[in-house]
Amino acid sequence: MLIRPASDADDDALWSLLEPVFRAGDTYAIDPGISREAAIRYWTGAPRRVFLAMEPGAPPVGTYYIQPNQGGGGAHVCNCGYVTGPAARGKGVARAMLAHSLDVARNAGFAAMQFNFVVETNTRAIATWRAAGFDVVGRLPGAFRHPEAGEVDALVMYMRL
Repeated sequence: MLIRPASDADDDALWSLLEPVFRAGDTYAIDPGISREAAIRYWTGAPRRVFLAMEPGAPPVGTYYIQPNQGGGGAHVCNCGYVTGPAARGKGVARAMLAHSLDVARNAGFAAMQFNFVVETNTRAIATWRAAGFDVVGRLPGAFRHPEAGEVDALVMYMRL
């Protein structure tokens, strides 16, 4: 799998990945009615670095961003967001993007990675992050309104690099 930095020329590809995930409203705390332009701005806004995952010669199947989790005294911890295209789920795309993001984070000098809001019904992501060594360090009771399950918890997950 090739994972490369995204550019402005990739906005259509990014939207094709983000739209079904944001519209579903079951994993990201994003308004499901978000516009294309607002979604692209959200995903690519500074200081985020954005990457696309793809098989050579094929359209992107996933994207992720990496950024400092906080400023100042918290800038040594990074945060990432990941989206796998619906047709590519269960094929190792998230694992590949996670491995890539961990390398990017280490090379950028981050000391840890933190996921601030992992919806507890996103069991595939939680299993992937746990298998990579992330711990659940916090639970936000009822913090996410899932479109089918109602109020569910959000997890804070963390790993020292």
